[in-house]
Amino acid sequence: MEVVLAYLLDLLIGDPEGYPHPVRIIGRVISHLESILRKYAKSDRALKIAGFILCGLTVTLAFAATYVLLYIAGLIHPYLKYALDVLIIYTCLATKDLGKVAGRVYEALTKGDIVEARRRLSYIVSRDTDRLDVENISRGAIETVAENISDGIIAPMFYAVIGGAPLAIFYKAASTLDSMVGYRNEKYLDLGFASAKLDDILNFIPARITGFLIVIAAFLLGYDYKNSWRIFLRDRFKHQSPNSAHGEAAVAGALNIQLGGLNYYFGKPEIKPTLGDGKEKIIPQHIKYSIKIMYMTSFLGLVVFYGMKILVP
Repeated sequence: MEVVLAYLLDLLIGDPEGYPHPVRIIGRVISHLESILRKYAKSDRALKIAGFILCGLTVTLAFAATYVLLYIAGLIHPYLKYALDVLIIYTCLATKDLGKVAGRVYEALTKGDIVEARRRLSYIVSRDTDRLDVENISRGAIETVAENISDGIIAPMFYAVIGGAPLAIFYKAASTLDSMVGYRNEKYLDLGFASAKLDDILNFIPARITGFLIVIAAFLLGYDYKNSWRIFLRDRFKHQSPNSAHGEAAVAGALNIQLGGLNYYFGKPEIKPTLGDGKEKIIPQHIKYSIKIMYMTSFLGLVVFYGMKILVP
């Protein structure tokens, strides 16, 4: 029941600005540990070892801190522990915020303010946005929604149902590590190796569940669920990451659009694998459709996970 209440709380208030979000605290811990470890790790091998230490310390501290907080709350009063459990799980979910940030891009586009739409998109993607046209701004917003259905909603919900707030925070710590150091570039190739692998492992099951749920969501919402299933099966392994294309492929199929393609990062072109056949040209309205799919998928995830928990206590 804690996850249901946390989900409803997320839908109601999202992530208030200025709130001391656990992910921000985890991020500061990661930055501090990284700066310490880099002082002592001078070779590639040492950096890889340091990466395992960074990864292990971060997720262990996050899990242990959450467990201890809940234990202390339980000593004070069971209801306090219950409320804290709900509150922590709520901070791990990003349903409303994901819809809100993509919705802001959609609103700017519908007003014809392409400069503002580019600015708003720049807050949620790492690609260059200053020269994007309406179609590519829309694509960026849709890709953000589609990819984060798993990372920001289904995966933390999955782990919260299995192991409560401590396991949900464990997952968020691993996800934060991957977003901060899990890059395949010169700076993080060795230091971020362990974090990237742990994130791949933890997202393996949720990413695949997400793809299936998006197909069902497409059916319930009246989108092209048959094509969603076809594109999901065909394109879900196209990305370098074993998990990130599952949600995007299913959404691309459901909306009959094509995601991926040419992006610019710091002025340099990079071509991402394309997902979907692109039967329809991407328009701002597709952002709204992707948000609807995201909300329906999140609800289906809640139903499925709790159904599984009831059947297999």
